[in-house]
Amino acid sequence: QVQLVESGGGLVQAGGSLRLSCVASLSIFSINVMGWYRQAPGKQREWVASITSSGTTNYADSVKGRFTISRDNTKNTMYLQMNSLKPEDTAVYYCNVKFNVINYWGQGTQVTVSS
Repeated sequence: QVQLVESGGGLVQAGGSLRLSCVASLSIFSINVMGWYRQAPGKQREWVASITSSGTTNYADSVKGRFTISRDNTKNTMYLQMNSLKPEDTAVYYCNVKFNVINYWGQGTQVTVSS
């Protein structure tokens, strides 16, 4: 039904930046909340950031002040701008959309931050 495709991951040195994108196969205009999650090696998947249809954003304490979530409804795309990256940010990053009570996930994009 809903396909989500993440892109923008890669290998970056500590202190660098990356911009992740998530393109949805449906109009996201009516999607109330979208978010980013990540799963680091040996750890469970954790919530990173969320954004509502009205533009309200929330962030995990670990990324607050460094990451910025945004959405462009005209492009059906959600973004995650990641600055001042740390090795602890190394993980597979996933976008998430809840549509008709079902949670949809993308395939994930790998972010690796070297020291």
